[in-house]
Amino acid sequence: MEKGSVKLGDVAKAAGVSKGTASNVFSRPEIVREEVRERVLRIARDLGYGGPDLKGRLLRAGRVNAIGVAAIEPLTYFFEDPWARSMMTAIGEVCDASGTGIAVVSAANEERLSWNINSALVDGFILLCVDGGERLVELTRQRQLPFIALALGTEDETIPTIGIDDVSGAAAAARHLLELGHRNIAILSIGHVDGPIGPITTEQVDAEMEGLPRDRICGYWQALEEFSIPRENVPIQGTGQDKASTIMAMEALFSNADRPTGILAMSDKVALFAMQWLAGKGLKVPNDVSIIGFDGVPESATSLPPLTTVAQPFAAIARRAVNAILQNTVPIGQEALELCLVVRDSTAPPRSR
Repeated sequence: MEKGSVKLGDVAKAAGVSKGTASNVFSRPEIVREEVRERVLRIARDLGYGGPDLKGRLLRAGRVNAIGVAAIEPLTYFFEDPWARSMMTAIGEVCDASGTGIAVVSAANEERLSWNINSALVDGFILLCVDGGERLVELTRQRQLPFIALALGTEDETIPTIGIDDVSGAAAAARHLLELGHRNIAILSIGHVDGPIGPITTEQVDAEMEGLPRDRICGYWQALEEFSIPRENVPIQGTGQDKASTIMAMEALFSNADRPTGILAMSDKVALFAMQWLAGKGLKVPNDVSIIGFDGVPESATSLPPLTTVAQPFAAIARRAVNAILQNTVPIGQEALELCLVVRDSTAPPRSR
């Protein structure tokens, strides 16, 4: 008999016991007499039987007590990106409390995407940053398991989503700078690798941008309109959420004599890169330039100075997402949770005031 073809029934027959007794040797050994247990295990080793198929047993039980977390990014994204790391930490804390496992699924490799999704032994999926992840959503749906997306990165209302109100959060950020007296304001936008880098016109925002970046710009514009400031007066520089493109954006914004006194950064990550650049140029935050971020990642509280930001409710998002999978309460359509403006030391009235 070939070792790879050995079944539990073969072991039971060779050991002279019932299939149920043989099964108990592997799943409930404490109820089997020692001499019987040792005989079954010895014969199983001789025949090359490694034990019941765990995957099959879990699938037959209808639950594996694990959640898959997937993103259209390399695996390093989960550990290097401040937002992803904060979200994963919050998800991990919720899963720890319920004894639920986590399977991290990378969808960066298109050739392996289908295999990664279909082979994941999970009860459902949490998808990070759906914007641009149509194939990821398609494959997840084909698994016919519950799934939920985090971040309202898509206008497809058929995708169950738990996210935040980016428009109102961005409006609160811009309103904060405006109420401090800033009128010379610039925007540091974010996007995917293939998104716009460098100067972005209002026409480009209307015609080309979508999802999260567009929503946050519209929120900034909403506050500007309240203070009768034309949107065309506020320059927008696109970044790829990395240090190199943020440096390029800052150099462009500060190359003219009419420098901004306040900067609206669409992520804490970009805001922190911008603060490093300002420090390198001898410009002080907030004495020379005020800057406000978005997300509320832990690094924003420990920067020098601590960063004013629009904080996402990571714990609430994670709790809602995990429970939606485990309790089969996936929302129909999109849910948006409230944001909180956290004022710290990186913003102050402009020096001229």
